[in-house]
Amino acid sequence: MNRNQALDAYRGFVMLLMMAEVLHLSQVARAFPESGFWAFLAYHQSHVEWAGCSLHDMIQPSFSFLVGAALPYSIAARLAKGQTEGKLFAHALWRAFLLAALGIFLRSTHSPQTNFTFEDTLTQIGLGYPFLFILGWRPPKWAYYALGAILVGYWLAWATYPVPDPWAKNNNLGHFFDVWFLNLFPRVKPFEANRGGYLTLSFIPTLGTMILGLIAGRWLRESANLKRLLITGAAAITAGFLLHVTGVCPIVKRIWTPAWVLFSGGLCFWFTAAFYWVMEVKEHRKWAFPLLVIGMNSIAAYLIAHLFDAFIYSSLKIHLGEHFFAFLGVGFEPLLQGAAVLTLFWLMLLWMYNRKLFLRI
Repeated sequence: MNRNQALDAYRGFVMLLMMAEVLHLSQVARAFPESGFWAFLAYHQSHVEWAGCSLHDMIQPSFSFLVGAALPYSIAARLAKGQTEGKLFAHALWRAFLLAALGIFLRSTHSPQTNFTFEDTLTQIGLGYPFLFILGWRPPKWAYYALGAILVGYWLAWATYPVPDPWAKNNNLGHFFDVWFLNLFPRVKPFEANRGGYLTLSFIPTLGTMILGLIAGRWLRESANLKRLLITGAAAITAGFLLHVTGVCPIVKRIWTPAWVLFSGGLCFWFTAAFYWVMEVKEHRKWAFPLLVIGMNSIAAYLIAHLFDAFIYSSLKIHLGEHFFAFLGVGFEPLLQGAAVLTLFWLMLLWMYNRKLFLRI
């Protein structure tokens, strides 16, 4: 009664996009350089170099947004079991620690020692989660005040930082913070820069994305007014776009700019409205079963995608042969091999779903 299947389906869609990286559409596009179709798919399975947005760029903000959207349901479910606010906050702190630690663990799997880095999706959510939980217990206006403070305060801190271009890659406030902060931890070699430009401090605007999700989750539990979701999404997208084109603040996912919070958050409102309209208003739910299998076990899906891919790839080559999936040509080999891996990912989750094994933190 306290779950929203539309949110589960949306989460499953997002996790499917992440897991589908194994399809290696960029390799297929390089094999067929004259094909606009494969080029289009490859673009939307890749992160943009800096400013802008692809479908792949929407994975992390959607996952963060959905953490906020699920919070009102989670609080209601735990209150129904008789848990107190103090006990719930202690659980929130423990959950935040586990998320952050799990993110560090996943970033360390190919490192000779613990790789203390805090830009992983789970770590970013964990760092902001206690603050989100506090807002979840306060009156709704607190969420709006906090969101405004984050957007304006973060923009001011970056825009006034004394560098030629405060939004440039690895030459900004967040970069110089990481050069100091990350070198406080034991490292194989001193931290100099993140290759992709990702930052620890992005957890602050990521909290803004989660707050947008909290607002949406409250609206869904109260009245499910889809018009309000659509209008809010349009307003946020427009605001982020205007900040970008006027040069006030670019839309950059890698450093999670305030304009990115608004632009991606607006798209998340639209995705939420679309899934809710199809599944709850029109009551078309059967089609979403494959997504629900993933979305109701999102932590397990995240771990499977990060920990089991190499094992499955090597097992397929051992038992089927080195080039078994090249039967349609070398150009399609990575796609077909990836489709087999993705199918096995889903079957593992289906096995867990059928046995009601849901990994929770």
